Amino acid sequence: MTMKFLISRKTLPLLGSLFALGLSQANAQDRAITYTEDIAAILFEKCSSCHNPDGIGPMSLLSYEEVRPWAPLISYKVERREMPPWHLDLTVGIQDYKNDVSLSDTQVAKVVNWVENGAPQGDPALMPAQPELPNVGEWQLSSLLGEPNFVVKSPPYNVAANAQDQWWVRNTTFEGLIDKPRYVRATELKGSYPLGVKVLHHGHATLISFDENGNRVSGPVGRQGVGKGGDMFPEGTGMLIYPNGTINWNLHYFPINEVVYQEQAEAAVWLYPEDYEPEFQTRGEQFFAADSGPGGLWANDLVLPPNSIKSLQGVRVLSRPALITSFRPHMHMRGKAQSLEAVYPDGRREMLARVDKYDHSWQINYEFAEDVAPLLPAGTMLMITSTWDNTADNPHNPDHRQWVVFGQRGVDEMSHLWLGITYLNEDQFEQLKAKRSAKLTAANGD
Repeated sequence: MTMKFLISRKTLPLLGSLFALGLSQANAQDRAITYTEDIAAILFEKCSSCHNPDGIGPMSLLSYEEVRPWAPLISYKVERREMPPWHLDLTVGIQDYKNDVSLSDTQVAKVVNWVENGAPQGDPALMPAQPELPNVGEWQLSSLLGEPNFVVKSPPYNVAANAQDQWWVRNTTFEGLIDKPRYVRATELKGSYPLGVKVLHHGHATLISFDENGNRVSGPVGRQGVGKGGDMFPEGTGMLIYPNGTINWNLHYFPINEVVYQEQAEAAVWLYPEDYEPEFQTRGEQFFAADSGPGGLWANDLVLPPNSIKSLQGVRVLSRPALITSFRPHMHMRGKAQSLEAVYPDGRREMLARVDKYDHSWQINYEFAEDVAPLLPAGTMLMITSTWDNTADNPHNPDHRQWVVFGQRGVDEMSHLWLGITYLNEDQFEQLKAKRSAKLTAANGD
């Protein structure tokens, strides 16, 4: 049987366009990957916020001349997904996050291919515009919310040079900053500029105050960690604070090669308008440690023998429905992995998030995307599993021959996590559940 194809004059231009498009795509695939056309944009988007002259990165990566000497190391770190720092297990749990800085498989392949082929520069005329870098001396949330309503400072502290990590715990008064109860919209904590931001590894500023009935109320006015920015509550969610109280400063410094004199951390607070009452009330990012049980989440009885790998679990049962907006694991140098799992009242289990490449150098807060943030009924059990690697295979381990116990120093160990959590009443839970279900139905076209 003979097939005949009739091509009219009208179809010729279309076929020509399709042919040209095919050639264009083939040429793009055959073209050598270059810094100016392909790699610079990736580095500007994913790396430049840290790797700039004022950033916490050990080198600046803003030009070809700066990047080229580090190309093999960049490829090594990127291929192993050590950089950019995003330590989530990509095979389990929720994978949709507001602050995901990880590279796509395509981006990783481009970087590796570029380095394997000699890291060519390409046409300088095709270089993208330099990125707009954050000013580390300014409040990052100001770009969204304007200037904070008030700023508080910690007592001064001298951070010794080339020393062991140091803790600074003190209280300051909280008087005269607000004249009546107010709802907090956002908070941010940072070290002072320029050297304080380089030595403050992580820290907490917690307001401890009393309500009109004399009940003690606490909540963060700033939580900071390397790799973690400020905290802005979801729209319609706020944290109520009261006019009188104290601020507890709990600051962990990691020294550099020079003394940082009179370092004062600062915490900024943005308030909702006066007399505004948000629909949802939260106490902000909360410390989760087990109330009881062997090891628990806080793991005061943690003991790691030399050359050992060990895991512990802890649980917390939710007495009320809750919305979890973020997940921030915390261990120290031997930490290897930590997971957050929900066991629902009907017995069903769901892995919510798991970090399998934990690195104590970073204190990343994984912020769930709004439509997938865990919405949990009362009675749900949160199970946290922590694993430590005290062997020579752990590149972060300072000495695998040592016995390791619980303690505040980086060479000691811990096990807990911080959850951004908003407790709900039953009506609020059902309302959010119905809203989410309606979005899912609309997305599926039903």
